[in-house]
Amino acid sequence: MSVPVPAAESRIAVLVDCDNTTPEILEYALRVVAQFGRVVLRRGYGNQNALGKTWQEALVRQAFTPCLQYQYAAGKNTADIALALDALEAMFDHRADKFGLVTSDSDFAYLCRKLRERGATVCIVGESKTPEALRNASDQFFEWKPAPAAEAETPAGAPIQLKPEQPKQPVVKRRPRFVVEAIALLASNTSEGRVHLSALGQYLKRTDPSFSPATYGHSGLVDMLQTYDLLALRRETGGHYTVGLAEMALSDAS
Repeated sequence: MSVPVPAAESRIAVLVDCDNTTPEILEYALRVVAQFGRVVLRRGYGNQNALGKTWQEALVRQAFTPCLQYQYAAGKNTADIALALDALEAMFDHRADKFGLVTSDSDFAYLCRKLRERGATVCIVGESKTPEALRNASDQFFEWKPAPAAEAETPAGAPIQLKPEQPKQPVVKRRPRFVVEAIALLASNTSEGRVHLSALGQYLKRTDPSFSPATYGHSGLVDMLQTYDLLALRRETGGHYTVGLAEMALSDAS
């Protein structure tokens, strides 16, 4: 059984409406859009209150360029206009062919339609409040849901912090949940329900440039995936590996 080989990388522009959404959505948005290609443009748009207070830490940490827009008159959102103009400019200059708009503002529905008319692919990452008009104007909509307080306090796969006075302990092999979520996301776009390890590795690197199986106590990606009960790793003809969800493998065998 053949598995589709990943196509050449597309260039993605991630444009964030900082006046309309929360910084907690940013990491999820980057993980979602990374499946479509390489992020080449990262920009966050907002007024001085949003960029200088609410969003500053998140934009700096994720290497976004802040695009400050002063409000020249009450009730006028100049950040929306700047975002729309920059998106069109990036498309016409061929700097990006796919766009990830992080917003729940239906005012961007027309921008989505214009980008798609010109051949660009547009995905929206928004909250549950996102109107149907904006959802339907995009090629794909991804809804972000806030994590429960307990999960926010203890992130999945967070490295163990050892006290300085303790002797160095052997690295414990850990299985972060986001790897399963990544495979479920990528495999859902294939008829076989499986993904090449090379494509998985590229995706994990796009979402987190510092990602390494060694961080979680594994010698490599194959060694890491073999520890998951929820995953089915398989060596294909030719020696390459593919992986899918275990339940998907069971349904193939029945």
